[in-house]
Amino acid sequence: MNIGDKVRLLHGNEEGTITRISGSGRIEIEIEDGFKIPAMKNEVVVIHQTEKEYFGEGQSAIPQTAPLEAPKSSQPQGGIFISYIPLNDKDLSVHLINNTDKDYLFMASEIFGDNSRTLASGNFSAKTSLKIDEKVIAQFEKWPELFFRFIPINHKAEKTQPAFEKKVKFKASSFFKSQQTAPLTGKKGYLFTLNQQTKDLNIKELNQDLNEESAPQPNEKQFKRPEKEIDLHIEKLADDHEFMSNSEMLRLQMETFEKNLNYAIASGMDEISFIHGIGNGVLRKEIHKYLSQLENIKYFQDTQKSRFGYGATFVRIN
Repeated sequence: MNIGDKVRLLHGNEEGTITRISGSGRIEIEIEDGFKIPAMKNEVVVIHQTEKEYFGEGQSAIPQTAPLEAPKSSQPQGGIFISYIPLNDKDLSVHLINNTDKDYLFMASEIFGDNSRTLASGNFSAKTSLKIDEKVIAQFEKWPELFFRFIPINHKAEKTQPAFEKKVKFKASSFFKSQQTAPLTGKKGYLFTLNQQTKDLNIKELNQDLNEESAPQPNEKQFKRPEKEIDLHIEKLADDHEFMSNSEMLRLQMETFEKNLNYAIASGMDEISFIHGIGNGVLRKEIHKYLSQLENIKYFQDTQKSRFGYGATFVRIN
């Protein structure tokens, strides 16, 4: 049993990833919502071992992640990655990969509160990889936050592309599920994209949309009517949720909940359901606490098990 193993509690439904192991036989498990629970080694079983016993050696119920494809040359900003390549069963080698046709000036740093330590900086040429650090798997929980800054270099007169920054703080539940073959190096490791495609703002269209929104619309409700069922699972709300802390995920989920609840009330809806999952119940508790303080809520309750497995809250609006 090692850090990064996916495990299941023998006397419960919780599943998660081991993030810490102590000499007393205690372990710490990060479950699906990013929260951590303590357990003893003899209270859990490694999932892949259980599935091998059930399905046999030739099959596995764990889906294998397909290798990440290199971006097309028509996407000049796509394809800057950070890859953690195993050196052995204890250590990882950290690499930056620039699988684009663009050179960048870059800086990679570790953040320690108000202090920082620069791991590497300089010119990051197109179609190259660069080793910037090594990490010990057993110290995963102590890895500091990472900060990256990339500035594109134009060697000739061409369209200026924006610089971008990225902060990274990994969660065990997503980190150890991200094994992919890295572009350029061809080595299998834990791979993450540091940049995402962004759409250039069309100022003319933006102004037109703003003018249309500001114009009074007769016989039209002021607030957008939300769907009757709002899914608050973090993977539905953020593409880069694997880089978010627990508090950041909870904040985004609560903001989405509050916004849709307000829209439901303002648009005259009678009822709405919020799907929050089971997990350790933190999000459900915060939602119920918020609802209990509102006067225009007739009642709220857990939904029928046949629909969401008690992983949702039904709200009846006055």
